[in-house]
Amino acid sequence: MSRPLELERVAPAEWLLPSAEGMRVPGRIFADEETIAGLLEDEEREGGWSALRQVRNVAALPGIVEASLALPDVHPGYGFPIGGVGAFDVRDGVAVVGGVGFDINCGVRMLRTPLRRMDVAPLLDRLGEDLFRTVPAGLGSKGTLRLSIAEIDSVLRDGAAYAVDRSFGSTEDLRFVEEGGRIDGADPAAVSDLAKRRQFGQVGTLGSGNHYLEVQSVEAVLDEEAARVYGLAEGQVVVSIHTGSRALGHQIGQDALKEMAAASAKYGIDVPERELVCAPVESPEGERYLSAVACGANCAFANRQVIAHLVRSSFDRVCGVSERAVETVYDIGHNSARFEEHLVGGEPRRLLVHRKGSTRAFAAGRPESPDAYRSVGHPTFVGGTMGTASYVLRGTQIGMERTFGSGIHGAGRALSRKKAAKRFWGETVIADLAEAGIRVWAHSKRGVAEEAPGAYKDVDRVVAAAVEAGITRAVARLRPMAVVKG
Repeated sequence: MSRPLELERVAPAEWLLPSAEGMRVPGRIFADEETIAGLLEDEEREGGWSALRQVRNVAALPGIVEASLALPDVHPGYGFPIGGVGAFDVRDGVAVVGGVGFDINCGVRMLRTPLRRMDVAPLLDRLGEDLFRTVPAGLGSKGTLRLSIAEIDSVLRDGAAYAVDRSFGSTEDLRFVEEGGRIDGADPAAVSDLAKRRQFGQVGTLGSGNHYLEVQSVEAVLDEEAARVYGLAEGQVVVSIHTGSRALGHQIGQDALKEMAAASAKYGIDVPERELVCAPVESPEGERYLSAVACGANCAFANRQVIAHLVRSSFDRVCGVSERAVETVYDIGHNSARFEEHLVGGEPRRLLVHRKGSTRAFAAGRPESPDAYRSVGHPTFVGGTMGTASYVLRGTQIGMERTFGSGIHGAGRALSRKKAAKRFWGETVIADLAEAGIRVWAHSKRGVAEEAPGAYKDVDRVVAAAVEAGITRAVARLRPMAVVKG
C-alpha cells in the first residue's frame, strides 16, 4: 500500500492536501468531518477507488492553477473526482478528458409554475402518468424528434436555439439558459459520425442512470432576496429536469480517450490515470477536443429545451396551465470545460476551468449571469434524492476567490450503483416513497434501486458544508412530489 495521504484542517469546512509526490499545486477539499473520514477510509483500502488520490493526481497535471479542488459532494469518478474542479492556464495548461467526463454538460433545467402544492396534489397521479408517457426515458430511449446528420450538425452548432426554432419553447427561454444555450467554438467536424448517429433519435429524451424529472414544491425559502429575484415562493410547484448529452456525449468521451492518449505521449505528458489523458490547451488536439465538448454541451442544452416543452404540454393537459405560464428559472450544466476570466494573485487571468460533477456558481455582478439575476448572481441546483430534498443555491464572492466560482451539483453517492442494487429492491423503494407521499414512475426497477435515497449522502449535510465554507448560499429547499426515472 502506498503512503497514506495526510490532510490539514485550515477552516471548519476546508482541508488542505499539501503538495508532494509530483504535485504542482496542493489539493483543497471543502467538506465536513464525516465526509473527510469517509475519504480517508477509501484511501486506506487497497485497490479501492479514492477521491483523495484523484485530487492528488489532478494536482500533478501541467499548468494547473492554485489548487486541485474538491467540493462537499466529492466522491470517486474517472480521472477527476466527481465534485472536482481544476483550472488551467491557457498558455501552458492542458485540456483533460477526465475533467469533463462522458456525460458532457449533464445539467438541470428548473421550470417554475404558477401552481401551489395544494393545487397539484389532487392531480398528482394523472400528472405523473402523463409526464411518464410524454417524456421518453430509459436506457436507449428514443424521442419523436428524428434527425439527419445535417440536422444533428445544426443541433451541435446552435444548441437550445435549434429547438426553439422548431417551436420547442420560445426565445424567452434562451435568456435563462447558461451561455444562452449555445457554447461558442462548437465545430461538428470535431465529432465522429458514430457519435452523431448515436444521437439521431435521442434529442428530447431523459435517459437512465441518475437522470430524472421531478415535480417539486418549495418547502422553505432560505434567502428571501434571491428567491424573489428567481421568482420562487414557499409552496410553489416547480419542475427539475436532470439530463445531459446522452449517447453523443458518451461517444465523444470514448473517442477522446484514444485521441488524447496519443496526444499525451506526443507531448511527453506523464498521465497518472488513464482518464486524465490530455493535450495542451492550444494544441491541435486540445482545440479539437474542446470543440467537440462544446458540441456535446450544445446538444445537452437542446435536449433539455425539448424536454421542457414536453413538460409544459403535460401541465397544460392535466392542470390547465398554459405553456407560457410555465417559465424557465435557469438551465445550468455540471460537466464542462469553459474559458473564463478569474483573478489569480489579484490579476485577471484567462483560464480553462474543468468542472466534473460541479457547476458554475458565479456571484453577483458577473456578466455571464442573466440581466435579471445580475444583482444576486445566477441560481445553481443541487439534486438530492427521490426521498429527501433538493436545493437552490447561489454563488458568493468567497466562492469566486476560493473555487473559481464553482459549486456543488448534488448530494454525492455514498454507495456505488452495484452496491446499491444489492442492498435495495426497486419495488420496495417505490412503495416506501409512496407511503411518504412521493410518487415514482420508472422504466427500470433496478434503476430505482441504484438511485435509492440510501445510496446517497445526506444532502442537507452536504449543502450545510458548502454554506459553512462560504462558497455558496442557500436560497430554497425543495421537496419531491412526483418523480419520473429512466
